[in-house]
Amino acid sequence: MEIQYTATAHASGGGRNGHVHSDDDRFNLETRTPKEMGGSGEGTNPEQLFGMGYATCFLGSLHRSGKGLGLNTADAEISSSVGIGAVASGGFGLAVELVIYAPNVPADRFDELIEATDQTCAYSNATRGNIAVTLTRVV
Repeated sequence: MEIQYTATAHASGGGRNGHVHSDDDRFNLETRTPKEMGGSGEGTNPEQLFGMGYATCFLGSLHRSGKGLGLNTADAEISSSVGIGAVASGGFGLAVELVIYAPNVPADRFDELIEATDQTCAYSNATRGNIAVTLTRVV
């Protein structure tokens, strides 16, 4: 793989109860454990950041794939839900649901578009076989 861009982020403090920022300072956030996991929930958390990245990446790939397939992906949107929980082997695991809204894509071509998108999205490629990912269409 030929690297075209590298993003650098820095975490400090207590991890989930600390601070994270990008090297260009466009993101500069306090991190906090979610209330559901015993924290204050007053900052952002890694699952939110991961969900935003995955949704954005998948949407960009959807537009690229749609163009290649001759489909109109204007007005498409992606919502992500990232769950975290304990796994049987110890530690924690993630599960993701991407809800895909593509109002201009014909129903009979939707699966073709999603398969092409899932094969080209960097986050999909990174997570495939590692975490449960559900792709859901909303109409």
